[in-house]
Amino acid sequence: MAKKKCTDPNCPIHGTLSTRGQVLEGEVVSDKMQSTVVVRRDHVRYVPKYERYKKCSSRIPAHNPPCIAAKTGDRVRIAECRPLSKTKHFVVTEVM
Repeated sequence: MAKKKCTDPNCPIHGTLSTRGQVLEGEVVSDKMQSTVVVRRDHVRYVPKYERYKKCSSRIPAHNPPCIAAKTGDRVRIAECRPLSKTKHFVVTEVM
């Protein structure tokens, strides 16, 4: 973690952003956007026709506060919050 003072109002720890709903875990696959990371979640889904499971993944954009500063390859926990932009509805709460 960085040793900077966090002044981000959308930080769930130091700011006023409240979290509610889903808490998910995944791996950061992209941190190229400003204060945003893309988290990939891998899961399996049952296919009734073939009576088997298939591997699936979903990519979720999440807000990345400067005090957490998750990088590509990190395993993170994200929590649902109010909509922060057109696509961001999650915020990174910790790096695991």
